[in-house]
Amino acid sequence: MASSKVFTLEEVSNHSSKDDCWLIIGGKVYNVTKFLDDHPGGDDVLLSSTAKDATDDFEDVGHSTTARAMMDEYYVGEIDATTIPTKVKYAPPKQPHYNQDKTPEFIIKILQFLVPLAILGLAVAVRIYTKSESA
Repeated sequence: MASSKVFTLEEVSNHSSKDDCWLIIGGKVYNVTKFLDDHPGGDDVLLSSTAKDATDDFEDVGHSTTARAMMDEYYVGEIDATTIPTKVKYAPPKQPHYNQDKTPEFIIKILQFLVPLAILGLAVAVRIYTKSESA
């Protein structure tokens, strides 16, 4: 393992089938083709992690020390880190405030104040009217 072969992401991406499956984990490249049938999570899990840096996928599962030790026999080389795209934090696009009914904001604020006040006034008027009827 003194002079490891260095692969690009494009080279590793060419190995993403059931017959030829390579993974990138922790900056290292592994040929896991022979392990597909034996993987406890099934081959689909491994195949879905091809053609990208699968380090997070691997770490999120919480593999045992035995599983980590098994990786050595599938090691084929290192990945050229400059070929892996850096993660970009998602930023939603800037959009102007959208007022669906096109009603100016100040009218909405006035109505939010006046409508409950009108309901309260109506309730008081009904109460006074019904009280004076029964007297």
